[in-house]
Amino acid sequence: MGRILIGGTGALLICIFLSPKFIQFLRVREFGQHIREDGPEGHHQKAGTPTMGGVILMLAIAVPFLILTSWEWRSMGVFGVAIACALLGFADDYTKLSKRRSLGLRARTKLIVTIAISLGLWYIARHEAHLQSTLRLRFVDYQIELGPLYPVLIYLVVAGTTSGVNLTDGLDGLAAGCAAIVLLAYVGITFITGGSDRDLAMLSGILVGACIGFLWFNAFPATIFMGDTGSLALGGAIAAMAVMTKTEILLILLGGIFVLEAMSVVIQVIYFQMTRRRVFLMAPIHHHFELKEWSETKIILRFWIVASICAAIGFTLYRQSVGG
Repeated sequence: MGRILIGGTGALLICIFLSPKFIQFLRVREFGQHIREDGPEGHHQKAGTPTMGGVILMLAIAVPFLILTSWEWRSMGVFGVAIACALLGFADDYTKLSKRRSLGLRARTKLIVTIAISLGLWYIARHEAHLQSTLRLRFVDYQIELGPLYPVLIYLVVAGTTSGVNLTDGLDGLAAGCAAIVLLAYVGITFITGGSDRDLAMLSGILVGACIGFLWFNAFPATIFMGDTGSLALGGAIAAMAVMTKTEILLILLGGIFVLEAMSVVIQVIYFQMTRRRVFLMAPIHHHFELKEWSETKIILRFWIVASICAAIGFTLYRQSVGG
C-alpha cells in the first residue's frame, strides 16, 4: 500500500508543479488546439488552448514508476504500451500542429502502429509474463482457449480502448476523470490479488495520481488539453492492464463510459449510412447532450457518475469471481 500512495502522490505533485511551466512553454510556441469546424459552436472559443498535455502526464507517470518499480514483466508491459501509445499520439498531435489542421496521421499509419503495439503486448503477456492464451468469462467463471486468436483479442482490446478514451476526450476533464475512475478500480483489482500484481497496483495508483494532478489544469475551463498523446497513452495503459489481469471482457463494464462513447459513434455512422438520418444530434454522445443545451459541467459530472457506477459494478464482479 505504501508504494501505491507514494507513487500516486508523486505523480500528482509532478503534474501540479510542472504543468504551469509546460503550459507557458506551449503558449509561447503557439501549440494550441485546432477545433473542428463542424463541432459544437461553444467549442470554437477553446481554439488555441495549449494541447499535448499528455507529455507532462507521461512524465508524471514515468518518474515515480521507474523509481519504485520491481521490474516485473506485467507492469513493464503496461508501462511500455502506455509509452508506445503516447508516442503514437504525440506524432498525431505534432502533425496536427505543424499542418495547422484538426486531422493528424493517416488512418493506415495508426492501424499499423496499433497492430505492432498489440503484438508487442501479446509477446510480453504470453512469453515473458507467461499468461495463458485464454479469454476469462468472469460472469460465469468459464475460460475459452483462444490459441492463435489470442493476439487478435489483444489487438481488439488495445484498439477499442484507445479509441474509446480518445473519443471521450472531447470535454474539459471528461477523459482524465473517467480514466482515473477506471484505473482506481484496477488499483483495487490488482491489490486484492496480491503477489506480483502489487507492481501493477502501484502503477495503477501512479496513473490515477497523474490523472488527478492533470485535472487541476484540465478541469473546466481547461487551460491545457491532453491531446492524443494523453488519451492514447491512458487508453493503452487501461487496455494493457486488462490483458495482464485477464479482465478483457470485464473491461466492457469497468470502462462502460468509453464503450458508450464509442458505440454512439458506431451507431450514428451505421444508421446514417442506412437511412441518411441521425440517431444523435452529434456523436460522440457527449456532443449530443451539448446540443441539447446541457451545460458542460453537468455533462462531465454525470458522465463521471456513470463511469463510477460501471467501475464499481465491475470491481464487485471481479471480487466475487476471485472469492473475495
